Amino acid sequence: MPKFNLYPTQALIISLICFGLPTLTSLQIVSAGFPMLTLSDDSNAGMILIELILAATALLYLRAQGFDIADLYPRPSWRSTLAGLLLTVIAWLASGLITSGVASLTHIAGQHGMSRFSFAELSLVSIVCFAMINGTFEEVFLLGVLARGLHHQGPSLALGISLLVRMLYHLYQGPLGVVWVLTFGLTLSIAYLWKRTLWPPVLAHILWDIVPFFHQG
Repeated sequence: MPKFNLYPTQALIISLICFGLPTLTSLQIVSAGFPMLTLSDDSNAGMILIELILAATALLYLRAQGFDIADLYPRPSWRSTLAGLLLTVIAWLASGLITSGVASLTHIAGQHGMSRFSFAELSLVSIVCFAMINGTFEEVFLLGVLARGLHHQGPSLALGISLLVRMLYHLYQGPLGVVWVLTFGLTLSIAYLWKRTLWPPVLAHILWDIVPFFHQG
């Protein structure tokens, strides 16, 4: 795998391009007191379009900076797919255990700890399409770009920056949601930095975006 070292300024620019708008939206939801969020096929289509535009902008920036963007694309295989399924189970169990532990210690429970969502207006096609785009978008730029690009500064910094960015645009999910996101993200990050293969964390994220809809249904 070719070297992919980011300078701090480059990492900041990528973070702002990809996650600046989602972070602003997240902060607005928090300031509004975690209102009920209604998801629909139209809202999913809008988010997909936004992420595709942000991804294209970020990739053009990286290419202009001389990075090999073709190396960022996940490459599924039977072996990496099985690894992704195993990673999903491990990340889900770890997130559930840690979140439950934090809830017990802090006495945060139910809607007081996480945002509420309405999924009634979502179709299966919309759910799957959004999960595929969103899971790929987030993990390519959080892990494939930020965590990998900052690894030459030390694994702790690489993990810390990518997790901080992940947390900021997920604040709208509330305290327990953030705990879940950070645990899930940490598990995926460690797996990626260990094996340097993007498809397993991307697949785990895609499944993470799909399963809750059926759970709520």
